[in-house]
Amino acid sequence: MTKSAWTDDRVGRLKTLWLEGRTADQIARELQNGISRSAVLGKVHRLGLSAGRPGRPPAASGPVAPRARVERPVAKPVERATAGGASVPAERAPDLLTGGLTILTVRRGQCRWPYGDPADAGFSLCGRPVARGAFCVAHAEVGYRTPPGGALSLLSLAGLA
Repeated sequence: MTKSAWTDDRVGRLKTLWLEGRTADQIARELQNGISRSAVLGKVHRLGLSAGRPGRPPAASGPVAPRARVERPVAKPVERATAGGASVPAERAPDLLTGGLTILTVRRGQCRWPYGDPADAGFSLCGRPVARGAFCVAHAEVGYRTPPGGALSLLSLAGLA
């Protein structure tokens, strides 16, 4: 069995330095010999010293106020170029008439395009048969696009091509 680096002297010195308000990094440097900042923090936690410390306000307890909800603007359809160079507006695929699937009910081979905000109760996934990647035909057209100027390779981005 290996000998612990935490001798009674070191534990006593740790308590003293911690209560003086020193940081875990400062204490680790002072104790030296294999005592890291993480080791100091772990020992402080195990000794129960992390609950209170002089000069610091006590942690707030009780119910936490809910965060204000931020309303996000609805994304407008993006135009995509056709082979002839003309722009065609990308239309959002129509929602399912029967409602969407949840992350727990969607199966392999079903479209995973999200509908709505994941934080809302009405959030769902498309569920149509997959055509490319994880999406149905309509959503794959929106989700997978070739960058302007053609396909880029990692070699061309690195300047090696």
